[in-house]
Amino acid sequence: MENFNEIFDLEYFFRLSPDWLCVAGFDGYFKKINPAVSKTLGYTESELFARPIDSFVYPEDRSITASKRESIKKNNPLYNFENRYVTKSGEIVWLSWISMPVQKQQLVFAIARNITDKKKLEEFSKVSLVSVKNNEIERGAELSTHNLKPISELSIADQLWLYELETLVRKYIGKVDLIIVLLSNEMGLSERQLHRRIKNTTGITPNNYIRRIRLLMSMEAINSGKYRTVAEISYIAGFETPAYFRKLFKEFYGRDIAEFLQ
Repeated sequence: MENFNEIFDLEYFFRLSPDWLCVAGFDGYFKKINPAVSKTLGYTESELFARPIDSFVYPEDRSITASKRESIKKNNPLYNFENRYVTKSGEIVWLSWISMPVQKQQLVFAIARNITDKKKLEEFSKVSLVSVKNNEIERGAELSTHNLKPISELSIADQLWLYELETLVRKYIGKVDLIIVLLSNEMGLSERQLHRRIKNTTGITPNNYIRRIRLLMSMEAINSGKYRTVAEISYIAGFETPAYFRKLFKEFYGRDIAEFLQ
């Protein structure tokens, strides 16, 4: 029988995997990684080997990650653990880990799958304009969603694209003069292309789409309990005047905002 290593080049397999394949030491440093790790995080192999793994973990996840690492070192395998890493450009990446300890060599062999898109879709389903209708009806608000396509009609690609767009709208929501040119520059599309894609994806015009997100955010502000006046909420949602905001709010939710502030 031919030698196994002569039939299969395991290093080639290691380098081709789209998932992270890692060997880490009990000292908290990477010892071997495949190209997927460097490609995802944007660091060179040298940079990844030079710093503790914990330094690449999202700050809020470091405590739980450290706890899991200590458990692994006590010979407890880890399955389906999710945490966040931060890329060199500052983006957040979600990973799902399977890790196995090798006590004799003081090493951990791990595989991580990038689940960022999955997490984005989960977030999208919670807060997106096209999926929020049922939640608001449960809270007693009847949304005006005429012509708005339901999330069930959107492809995964369209959902992810809208997630990125809604994230941008929310980022710039304080700008009363939020305009399509700002969004088109961020999304890498011409104004015409952006206008057409928003209309085709959501069924409504870009201005209508942005206005509805502002109104959705106004309800989120109310539910947070931090803001108790129409003026405050109008400002948070990026409307020019409280009176205009109040009018649009009633048209959208079917009830005066005062009913939600009692």
